[in-house]
Amino acid sequence: MAETAAPPAADEQHGRKLDDVMLAMDVVDTLRHSKSLVDRELGSEGRDAALIERLREIYDAQGIDVPDEILLEGVEALKRQRFSYEPVEPGLTTTLARIYVKRSGWAPPLGLGLAVLLAIWGTYYFLVSAPERAVEERQAIELTESLPAEITSLQTEIRALAKVRAAREKADALAEDGLAAAKAGNLQAARTARADLSALRARLVQTYRVRIVSRPGEPSGVWRVPDANTSKRNYYLILEAIADDGQTVPVDILSEEDGSVHQVSKWGLRVREAVFERIRRDKSDDGIIQQNPVGLKRRGYLDPEYTISTPGGTIVEW
Repeated sequence: MAETAAPPAADEQHGRKLDDVMLAMDVVDTLRHSKSLVDRELGSEGRDAALIERLREIYDAQGIDVPDEILLEGVEALKRQRFSYEPVEPGLTTTLARIYVKRSGWAPPLGLGLAVLLAIWGTYYFLVSAPERAVEERQAIELTESLPAEITSLQTEIRALAKVRAAREKADALAEDGLAAAKAGNLQAARTARADLSALRARLVQTYRVRIVSRPGEPSGVWRVPDANTSKRNYYLILEAIADDGQTVPVDILSEEDGSVHQVSKWGLRVREAVFERIRRDKSDDGIIQQNPVGLKRRGYLDPEYTISTPGGTIVEW
């Protein structure tokens, strides 16, 4: 049986193809460096054969065997500017590519700068921006939810608790102002209305007995000469509020002298001269005031009910 020649291996075929490409590149390089030869011989396609012959002579002189197809491929490649470098035209893509190639010079400082900016932003966000935003969110919830609910609840509770119309009317006015302030976004005004309603409720719930102060070294009554009429005297009994456990309790008193409310444990109640003189004589007998209890503050009422005659009016200093 006749033996059949084995086809060349894939690596060998690949090697030959690579060699052919390298030879073609060398031919182009030879043509490029022999510019006068190229100018003369490439002016016309009819001269390709003569040029190939001249190239063969050059390679033969160097002892290099180059097949005709390789020489022809080299000539054609030079015509098509193959294996030649053409500078890239200027443009955005070229500029970006050059910046990227030079990244080792600008990337580290840029990265450091970005890291510093990120650290500054993170510090500001977590220490300033985030807490401020959290406060704003809590305040928004307070204005739209908690404050209106608390104000309405206090108003309802006070109306059910109050035994006098003045307390209900005051609760309604405070609630109206507080709800309007919350709707308008006025947090401080809404909080103030809630606080006033809470104080009104506490005042209505409070119960105590009123008695005349009768202790050594403390006055049980005083008199004043009003600025408006220096020929007249105003008489006051000094009172205090006593809880069920016998302890004094602070109460809200409106001073007729400055028109403001003060929370005090003792205050002066204006009485008629005859009442003042009766209490003075009672104390002068034995140092004890027999008619000491003079009033009672009941749940649901704003003020105590006095058992002595009084035209009204209170003071907090003497």
